[in-house]
Amino acid sequence: MSRIGKAPIPLPDKVSVSLNGLAVTLKGPKGELSRTLPEGVQISQDGNTLVVSPSSETRRSRERHGLCRTLVANMVEGVSQGYTRKLEIIGVGYRAAVQGTKLVVSAGYSHQVEMVPPEGVTFAVEGNTTVFVSGANKELVGNEAAKVRAIRPPEPYKGKGIKYEGERILRKAGKTGKK
Repeated sequence: MSRIGKAPIPLPDKVSVSLNGLAVTLKGPKGELSRTLPEGVQISQDGNTLVVSPSSETRRSRERHGLCRTLVANMVEGVSQGYTRKLEIIGVGYRAAVQGTKLVVSAGYSHQVEMVPPEGVTFAVEGNTTVFVSGANKELVGNEAAKVRAIRPPEPYKGKGIKYEGERILRKAGKTGKK
């Protein structure tokens, strides 16, 4: 049995759960998330906790046990606290701004790059060079942050580009001149 899957998922007071077979719907202050779990697991509510368990002892069931528990735990954390990814823009003339709901990034191209967030994700900019991607769904927030970073990934010589907060960029030595 999965060590991760065995752990019960505590429910905060402000989160309500609706279970319908393998369909899980969670409502909280940060939004509402729903997901249908794959076959091979079962989920039950035991007081103020959710318990995910394998429905049989087949290999497929055991494989999905820990995954499904983690997915549901991420949903609980998302609707109660939310997720945020912070990106830093480094480079002369590189900046970002929010216009309405769109994120507009100037990153050294001949044009500005506009990004429209999917439903449930918001962009915020602090000081023209720090971008916050937030939302209740961990998967969506991570994917949108990766799309923003892909506009201009950091390059190894000067470190210019868009990087995650705390990301280390391996630097290379440039050319050496003739002597």
